[in-house]
Amino acid sequence: MNGGDEVVAAPASPPQPLEWKFSQVFGERTAGEEVQEVDIISAIEFDKSGDHLATGDRGGRVVLFERTDTKDHCGSRRDLERMDYSISRHPEFRYKTEFQSHEPEFDYLKSLEIEEKINKIKWCQTANGALFLLSTNDKTIKFWKVQEKKVKKVSDMNVDPKLMGNGSIASSSNSGSSKSYLANGVSSDGPYNYLNNDFSFPPGGVPSLRLPLVTSHETSLMARCRRVYAHAHDYHINSISNNSDGETFISADDLRINLWNLEISNQSFNIVDVKPANMEDLTEVITSAEFHPTHCNTLAYSSSKGSIRLVDLRQSALCDSHAKLFEEQEAPGSRSFFTEIIASISDIKFGKDGRYILSRDYMTLKLWDINMDSGPVATFQVHEYLRPKLCDLYENDSIFDKFECCLSGDGLRVSTGSYSNLFRVFGCVPGSTEATTLEASKNPMRRQVPTPSRPSRSLGNSITRVVRRGAESAGVDANGNSFDFTTKLLHLAWHPTENSIACAAANSLYMYYA
Repeated sequence: MNGGDEVVAAPASPPQPLEWKFSQVFGERTAGEEVQEVDIISAIEFDKSGDHLATGDRGGRVVLFERTDTKDHCGSRRDLERMDYSISRHPEFRYKTEFQSHEPEFDYLKSLEIEEKINKIKWCQTANGALFLLSTNDKTIKFWKVQEKKVKKVSDMNVDPKLMGNGSIASSSNSGSSKSYLANGVSSDGPYNYLNNDFSFPPGGVPSLRLPLVTSHETSLMARCRRVYAHAHDYHINSISNNSDGETFISADDLRINLWNLEISNQSFNIVDVKPANMEDLTEVITSAEFHPTHCNTLAYSSSKGSIRLVDLRQSALCDSHAKLFEEQEAPGSRSFFTEIIASISDIKFGKDGRYILSRDYMTLKLWDINMDSGPVATFQVHEYLRPKLCDLYENDSIFDKFECCLSGDGLRVSTGSYSNLFRVFGCVPGSTEATTLEASKNPMRRQVPTPSRPSRSLGNSITRVVRRGAESAGVDANGNSFDFTTKLLHLAWHPTENSIACAAANSLYMYYA
């Protein structure tokens, strides 16, 4: 239950803040171009190797991108080292393929429309050169296999050119004569004139005539739905997560978490159920869930009350009782009408070694050590400047926006999105003051805060907890521009091995590296 068994020693001094540069953009909008609702990106996910990236959109499509810069290097790593050839280049991706994952449906029993929007995408283990991934909308999870298939074509008949006309079959050389017809009405001057009674095969047949050959020169990517996991959720699915055992995964909705076997689509096991006997007694819902990256028996799920529960599948079949509870006590006298709304956790992510959990609520990012349940080890203020505007945000429903978060592969930094297509990167090493604000555009540093404010520290139980703030001027960014609450950067992902971030601004996918 301790997550990572090895504790990595913190560096003597925190690393320098990264300088982010623009790498690529896919689906860039021209000035004044109207964005179609179905094209807005709703999910982003790197695979474990970082060589593939998947996005899902509100139109139910999944688009795959593959890394190209690593494929340019020929030869083995040892050969490249001998040549003193640098292989440290920033990731570059290209469009690979896309497929329609989900279609709009209608639940006739509940008179409910089920939209095709992709809520989450998760990569599964690759096998035999094929890619596997899970995608889900509000109700149905699908297991996809994407593989290169050779396109088979029948080659032309290999006939002596002297006997060939304008087709691949021998045709009449007497094209100027009037058409003569056989008894059954077929023209003898057509492409099949060897049926004419005047035509006779030479003794021994035509030596140059051979059977047509089936050849496969080019390949094309085929996406095939292997399994459909349906009818297991009464409420909207908000999370799916693969288990490290490679065989199972979980899906979570507002009140339940189900455990599935990838090979079995007609049954699942309900492992967490927070639905009360009387729905009027409902006080919180599940907002996000994720398996531990290496311990197949451990998972965590977050709630709308701002708590995270760690569950051990070995304790019981129905894991209603948690192994650990992580929550931060609210300061006395700070409670307001909006307290519970802004405390709701929209996303949680385990660090690569499983020692830390990153959570995102409306105002902050919090980093939790799973060995310490007294409170977060670090808190990063993302939206503190919005506190005076909570009434307006409640009126226009922006207060319910669900921002995602991500950790770097080395665990040194965390990131999350904000409004005006901005996203923030914070250093989470003790002593780090890194708090970078970037814009999803070709010039990411345009909105950069010149000097990040110093972290303020609060002491508790002899463990230092860090609170770091980004740009916090009320309602305006570093350049004095007012914030636009209609453009929000909800979805982003950090490359698993390199400092590279992919983020979605409406229908555009932006990629940055440092």
